[in-house]
Amino acid sequence: MKKLSILLLLLFLQLSVTAGWIRINQLGYRPAGMKVAVWCSKGQDTLKNFEVIDVHSGKVVYRHAAGKAAGAYGPFAQTCRLDFTALQRAGLYYIQAGETRSPQFAIDEGVYAGAAEFCLRYMRQQRSGFNPFLKDSCHTHDGFTVYAPKDTFVNVSGGWHDATDYLQYATTSANATYHLLAACRDFPGVFGDTVQANGLSGKNGFSDAMDEAKWGLDWLLKMNPADDWLFNQIGDDRDHQGMRLPKQDTNFYQHGLERPVYFCSGQPQGLLKYKNRATGIASTAGKFASCFALGSQLFSSSFMQDKAIAAYQLGLKHPGVCQTAPGRSPYFYEEDNWADDMELAAAMLSKPAEAMAFARQEPVTPWLGKDTARHYQWYPFINPGHYELAKQVKGAQRDSLIQFYKEGIERVWRKADHNAFYRAIPFIWCSNNLTTAFTIQCYWYRQLSGDNTYLPLEQACFDWLFGCNPWGTSMVYGLPANGDTPADPHSSFSHLKQYPIDGGLVDGPVYTSIYKGLIGIKLEHEDEYAAFQSDLAVYHDDFGDYSTNEPTMDGTAVLIYLLAAQESALKGITRTDSTKKEISLVFTADEFADGLPTITRVLKQQKVKASFFFTGRFYERNNVGELIKEGHYLGPHSDQHLLYCDWKKRDSLLVTQAEFKTDMLQCLSKMSTAGVDTSRVRYFIPPYEWWNNKVADWAADMGLQVVNFTPGTGSNADYTYPEMGAAYKSSAAILKSISIFKGGLNGVILLIHAGTDPRRKDKLYDHLGELITLLKKEGYTFRKINEPGQLN
Repeated sequence: MKKLSILLLLLFLQLSVTAGWIRINQLGYRPAGMKVAVWCSKGQDTLKNFEVIDVHSGKVVYRHAAGKAAGAYGPFAQTCRLDFTALQRAGLYYIQAGETRSPQFAIDEGVYAGAAEFCLRYMRQQRSGFNPFLKDSCHTHDGFTVYAPKDTFVNVSGGWHDATDYLQYATTSANATYHLLAACRDFPGVFGDTVQANGLSGKNGFSDAMDEAKWGLDWLLKMNPADDWLFNQIGDDRDHQGMRLPKQDTNFYQHGLERPVYFCSGQPQGLLKYKNRATGIASTAGKFASCFALGSQLFSSSFMQDKAIAAYQLGLKHPGVCQTAPGRSPYFYEEDNWADDMELAAAMLSKPAEAMAFARQEPVTPWLGKDTARHYQWYPFINPGHYELAKQVKGAQRDSLIQFYKEGIERVWRKADHNAFYRAIPFIWCSNNLTTAFTIQCYWYRQLSGDNTYLPLEQACFDWLFGCNPWGTSMVYGLPANGDTPADPHSSFSHLKQYPIDGGLVDGPVYTSIYKGLIGIKLEHEDEYAAFQSDLAVYHDDFGDYSTNEPTMDGTAVLIYLLAAQESALKGITRTDSTKKEISLVFTADEFADGLPTITRVLKQQKVKASFFFTGRFYERNNVGELIKEGHYLGPHSDQHLLYCDWKKRDSLLVTQAEFKTDMLQCLSKMSTAGVDTSRVRYFIPPYEWWNNKVADWAADMGLQVVNFTPGTGSNADYTYPEMGAAYKSSAAILKSISIFKGGLNGVILLIHAGTDPRRKDKLYDHLGELITLLKKEGYTFRKINEPGQLN
């Protein structure tokens, strides 16, 4: 019997080894996007094939050969990549590879929707001054100056706490502010308006990301009270005396409730045992200048523009790095570069020649392709200045900047393609921050060059953050909601009060050699990831590990930009300026025109201008003279209402570019015959509101910009009729959906059909007057899609 038990145990162990693990991106995948999982085993066995199975039907929907054996990595003896990019049908799936089954995952266009806004929760929770999560104030007495020309009090309450400790650094806060501002500029349609400027629930006419960016800007202005006065940090490691909530201020500095505010002196600093190696001010001044410059653009502020110029001049006067100041322990942000900060500042101030000179001083961020670096040595981990400058220059200069990015990526790629995770980001402290930043560099390179060569590397880095890593865990607290995410982070909020820290990006894995050498780490619980630790790197979901499981403010802010980019991946405008209480009413039509008289009359009564997108055959059959006379925008909706791409495989085209162009020219010709000045036509809505990026590119070649309704309002369902069963939506249901639209209606493009199938008796356009009146009462105004400032 004992021998049988041993044999059964050996068989179980053998099956376990054969079974292995499959690591996926728990957030899911876009239908047209790259999709790769990683199979891992602790045995030397290899994998030949894998299947993707539909969760609901249980049927195999995709079967393919596994990638070539990639060998050992971390705790695994064998690994390989499972590429199922060709599967583009939306649905809920899992992967089966031998005895191994992956967690479930979704393929859907909306898998990343709301993720960036979710991470804004952590930013609000990190606020100093008034903290909207706690609905209380903290650190309101900051602070007394050190290293300044004179000892005095400066009011610098506000900003964000850096991590679980409550120190505040200008470097990380400025980087966070820049990325939030850039996200608002580059992806305005992603963010809604659900909170006020103070972070409490409500609306204020600005997107939540703009509110958060403004919170950062306001603090940076306080840290720069005069043109020649710039401060670098609040507090030092004397703050590290036990866990507490931020409102529990204590007298750690023998100065009452005031904390020290470190002046940018350009010299080494450190009031206690240790000192930094500061050599100048430019690294901090450049960051301030770029934030103020971008802020001045988004908030139309001449004051911030003046502050940006002054900060830039201060950086020119004092070149060098302004590192954070240590105290009793040797840890500080050891930033050793500053030309990148000044390049970004010059670019944001539209000084391309000066920016280019700085770019040539540091063409490639030094850590790229290296195995290690000191803590925050090459901050902010990539050079955003290259991206901003490349958008301003042409020819050889632009090509050089793109090449700078490419060289850095190539250095990483040369190491990454030797393992199944495509991993070549060093496992130093805050490795997740480096991963996030590097992913953005890959994205910016792709946007500038149109070269998708490194897309597999970019996607692998993104997937790593959300579970495609040796530990199989997402590195963001609570994202996705039902996934394996940090549950016991190094955070006073969660540890002391069990408060969730939604959206916080934790530090991430570190080299095992680093972990063993850190001071004061002791795991509080049994290590649930013990099987996946290795001599290479460790990660612990344990409060006691501040090196791998502490969320950081700046890493989260940079991740917000990346998630906004992911959500905005499809080319086409689906929302205008979400910071303004403006709505764009758009009407489409092909074969039905029954609502046109009512719509025309109501708009005239309400004194509202709208945008109409009709097919060529509609223009041929119907008189649009009244719409032209009333000053509405008229645009194309194709000629014959073609379906451009497959419903289930969106990147599978059903028309050629020649067919697309011919059809569009026919529509434009019929519009001209109908009296529309087609020389002013710039925007169009694709038929069926369904297109892909190739179609968007074809349209752009013809000078047309794709626009579409803002997803989620439900107004576009007004074409449905009762015989369609569950798909049918009554006008009452649609009006309710509009009224409760998540995030508010700022910048929403609201689509209503100008005519519908006779089988629909409950016409939404009959409620148009009621809808406009209600929205006006809520403070919304209406603008045509082509009005200046509406679409850029």
